[in-house]
Amino acid sequence: MSKKLTKLLLASMAISISFSSIGISEAKNFDIKIATSTAQPITNNEQQLTIEKVRDLYKKAPLTYQELQKSIKDTKRKMPISLATYNIIQQKRERALKETENYLKRMFGKVNPYVMKAFAEVPREYYHYNYQGKYSFIGSAYNIPAIPYGVGYGSALSDFLGQAMMTQLADPKPGETSLEIGTGSGYQASILSRIVKNSYSIEIIQPLGNSVGKIFQPLNFDNVNSKVGDGFYGWKDVKGGFDIIMLTCVASYVPPPLLEQLKPGGRLVIPIGNPFKRNQVLYLYTKDKNGKVKSKRIVGVFFIPMTGKMLQK
Repeated sequence: MSKKLTKLLLASMAISISFSSIGISEAKNFDIKIATSTAQPITNNEQQLTIEKVRDLYKKAPLTYQELQKSIKDTKRKMPISLATYNIIQQKRERALKETENYLKRMFGKVNPYVMKAFAEVPREYYHYNYQGKYSFIGSAYNIPAIPYGVGYGSALSDFLGQAMMTQLADPKPGETSLEIGTGSGYQASILSRIVKNSYSIEIIQPLGNSVGKIFQPLNFDNVNSKVGDGFYGWKDVKGGFDIIMLTCVASYVPPPLLEQLKPGGRLVIPIGNPFKRNQVLYLYTKDKNGKVKSKRIVGVFFIPMTGKMLQK
């Protein structure tokens, strides 16, 4: 990576995506309202999953104080947290989940309960860590307004409203397989893993990818598979391809290997535009059963750039 690009990445490390400050006013212009998930139930106990039932999870922390401490310790990250701070985080969490639900309803017209269930089940505070500086910002996990945070090496943890919108846009369903390009903090891959059968993620920054790849097991997120590599080429070893492909970095165009690995009926969510400029647009690409691909403009966004092959001339 060139020194110039490194400086640009570091300068933008805290700006991965911010729907709360960029693009919300533009959403109506792009007709963002699309059909929400028709996902089949994961178990018989969830046959009648509704947003009303999911709301019961808002008040229940995914991890107790002791469980959170143990999970963090198992990753060998230094993230000190007092019981008082933990309690404050959980209070903020409930408010943030309600804000996320309201946001999705405004953007889509209705809320996918599977998406909100996933956000309620994943402890966002666990991902608030800077791997380059080796420090925690755990107390800001559910701050409102939602903003992105730098996780080191020019990468960022996107704001939770933007992540919720992209997740519902991707329309994940139980039994599906997803691929994320740009692991970052690991939070988005974890969210998808609570809905789909297998969640894959690729990170091009080696020290970040190696470190984040170790944080899923302590949470027993056994269906998350991550690796270091250039996401431009996708993950060819996964047989059958992907129902969902999501890029959390801006590209100049859709990498052809990703379209090839997108299953019929699949959805590809990708920001397209110029790196470090605020004229980027989030697109939804869909592939029908005959392999025909269609695209739809969704909303204005601002992401850090996709590196590797994408930036090569």
